[in-house]
Amino acid sequence: MTTVLVNDTGFVADDWTHGFLDWDVSTQASYEQQPGYAIDVPNTATADQLVPFFKDTVILRIAFPNSHDGRGFSIARHLRLLGYKGRLRAYGQVLADQYAMARRCGFDEVEIPAELAARQPEEQWLGRANWTEHSYLSRLRQAAN
Repeated sequence: MTTVLVNDTGFVADDWTHGFLDWDVSTQASYEQQPGYAIDVPNTATADQLVPFFKDTVILRIAFPNSHDGRGFSIARHLRLLGYKGRLRAYGQVLADQYAMARRCGFDEVEIPAELAARQPEEQWLGRANWTEHSYLSRLRQAAN
C-alpha cells in the first residue's frame, strides 16, 4: 500500500527506511537484540505494554484501522505521560480534521493511505497545522494571564 507522511509542514518524504517490526509482546527478547527499531502497534495494545520498548525504539507506529476509532489517541497520550520520548506515528485512517487532535495527544506525524491523501489534499492538512494555537488549553492560559 502506498502511503503519504504528514507533519506540520505538509506532505513530506519518509526518512525512516528500515521497516517496522510486527507487534508481538512475546518476542520482546528478539527486539532487545536490535536497538534502533520501529514497531507497528495495534490500537488494541496498551501504553503500559510498550514501556519495555521505550529505550530502544525509534518509532512506534500506532494503527488507526478506521477514522471513528479513537483508541490510538488515548494510547499516544498515555505513552507521552509515561515518558516516551521517541517518534510517535499515527498510521491509517486519520482524517485531516483529526490532525490537531493527533498532535495534541503526542503524535509527531501521521501516515495515511495515498487514496485518502488524494481526497484530502495537503492544503487541508496544512489548515490544521496550527494545532497549538486553537485549543481550549491555550484559550484558558490566555484567560488566566
